[in-house]
Amino acid sequence: MNCRHCKQELRHVFCDLQTCPPSNAMVKPEMVNFPETYFPLKVYVCEKCWLVQVDELEKADAIFNAEYTYFSSYSTSWLNHAKSYTDYMTERFGLNSNSLVVEIASNDGYLLQYFKEKNIPVLGVEPTANTASVAIEKGIDNIVDFFGSKLAAEQLMSKADLVLGNNVLAHVPDINDFVKGVKLALKPNGINTFEFPHLLQLVKHNQFDTIYHEHFSYLSLTNLVSVFNSQGLEIFDVQELPTHGGSLRIFTKHKEDNSKQVEENVQAMLKKESDAGLSTLSYYQDFQHKVEKIKYDFLDFLINQKRNGKKMIAYGAAAKGNTLLNYCGIKGNDLISFVVDASPYKQNKLLPGSRIPVYGQEKILEYKPDFIIIFPWNLKEEIMNQLSYTQAWGAQFVIAIPALTVM
Repeated sequence: MNCRHCKQELRHVFCDLQTCPPSNAMVKPEMVNFPETYFPLKVYVCEKCWLVQVDELEKADAIFNAEYTYFSSYSTSWLNHAKSYTDYMTERFGLNSNSLVVEIASNDGYLLQYFKEKNIPVLGVEPTANTASVAIEKGIDNIVDFFGSKLAAEQLMSKADLVLGNNVLAHVPDINDFVKGVKLALKPNGINTFEFPHLLQLVKHNQFDTIYHEHFSYLSLTNLVSVFNSQGLEIFDVQELPTHGGSLRIFTKHKEDNSKQVEENVQAMLKKESDAGLSTLSYYQDFQHKVEKIKYDFLDFLINQKRNGKKMIAYGAAAKGNTLLNYCGIKGNDLISFVVDASPYKQNKLLPGSRIPVYGQEKILEYKPDFIIIFPWNLKEEIMNQLSYTQAWGAQFVIAIPALTVM
């Protein structure tokens, strides 16, 4: 197996999470007696460009299909984040009714709707037909396809003032071709931003549950400087964000565009990553032991509480939770009775692998659990506020990452 960016042979395993089905492949009730396909989930680090990556065993078009169940608009905090981004970018770069904003992986229009409200022309590129149809209903034009150099050359050549992508760069199997597509789509003075979970935070806070088949790469500024430079783009600014447990937002431009200077933030972040040891193999070698400790602590907690007669449920049918459940080998609902999720697209289905049923929030009042495990720990404050009524019977909240915590 070779690195998907620099083609160096991959010899160093960062993390081995054994096998599991794709994390967003919810099981319909009528398919309950049919088998699921499991794939190895092993992550490598490239010792040449430091791109951390899974082997592409499950093809992207099999994951991001018409049955895809992740809709961005069911998180209030994520919508607020999208609106703030829109306001910031419009003001900083002077976007107006003569601009074109293209979002890659535009999902259900959760972000482009805010540019549209400002009368800024928008276009979404979204491969999952069911989420794209929701955006189209909002009046947002969409290309229902995967983004890459071919699509950009045929439909977007030098048209975009802004190309953006939030939490898509990690989902791309051919990262070089994808970034080449951005280069082709941008006007000569156009800009591009990507947001993605920061590898530095993943390692620091034991966020192994953000590893799943849909995430082909785990990203840092160090490895992305190499990727973007190889396609004629330059990173000219970077910002740290609190989203998804700690993310980066990068700003890129054509190398030949001299109208924007490279901000000091770029060198500062590269130094921060270097000082942490991100460009050394030793940085990656302890991670597996930390992952195993989380597994044992989580299983101990569940088994002990079950023996004490406690009732446990989980909140959020998120990919994070599915990675955790499958790595821990949890099958069925004997330890966790059910999962609650706000999205109707996930309700009345079963989680992949564990086959734990998913219901709407009304089930919590009916069941009155003793413990509520929050799988999307990055939204724990929002969820705990939303479920504050459970304090009436003394329910406690639990997160497993970065370490088992009962709140």
